[in-house]
Amino acid sequence: MKISEVGESRVRGYLFVLERSLRTFLPREVVADAAREVESHIRERLDQIPPAADERGAVERVLRELGPPLKVAQAYSLEMTVDEAVATGRVTPMARAFLHVATTTLGGFLAAVIVLWGYVAAAILFSAAVAEPFLPRNVLFTFDYVVPLVKFGYPEVPSGVDQGGYWVIPYALVCGFGILVAVHRGARGWLTWWIERRRMMQLRLIDVAPEEDAVEFR
Repeated sequence: MKISEVGESRVRGYLFVLERSLRTFLPREVVADAAREVESHIRERLDQIPPAADERGAVERVLRELGPPLKVAQAYSLEMTVDEAVATGRVTPMARAFLHVATTTLGGFLAAVIVLWGYVAAAILFSAAVAEPFLPRNVLFTFDYVVPLVKFGYPEVPSGVDQGGYWVIPYALVCGFGILVAVHRGARGWLTWWIERRRMMQLRLIDVAPEEDAVEFR
């Protein structure tokens, strides 16, 4: 469908608000590219609508299905953040990605909590390795559970299950590094699965939308 100047004005107004919203979440150098990508999607959807259809209704339907500009900007920012985290694996992008995902879905929140626990466990083990040479009587491992746990502080009554010594240093370093690598790889893999699943759902919606338009505007 080739839209009139009135329709063009409506589309340009939507894109103007979208670009301003994108500046809230994205660096200025990528805002223009993001706005062009969204505009290209809008044009493609409008081209699929029959020429005889009501222009105003068609334009409003396409923009309504795309969503409010602020939500589109948030979704676009989320995808870019997750893509950066998956591609680079750096700590800062990973933290930003899980912060975004945790505020989006319950599954994302639970995944963020599990990842945080893993990082905290690794940090405790590294702290034990660093503190052992300076506080040898205050860094112990308790074997009351299946997995040895770090205990800081000298026990009031020495116990056979609480053990310390310089062997704690390599043990804590190896366990901490192992947990850190496992959690980081698991987090990166989960983000990859999450973004691919999200995109598959979006593709399904896009595939269904043209068929609905054809029925409504026929």
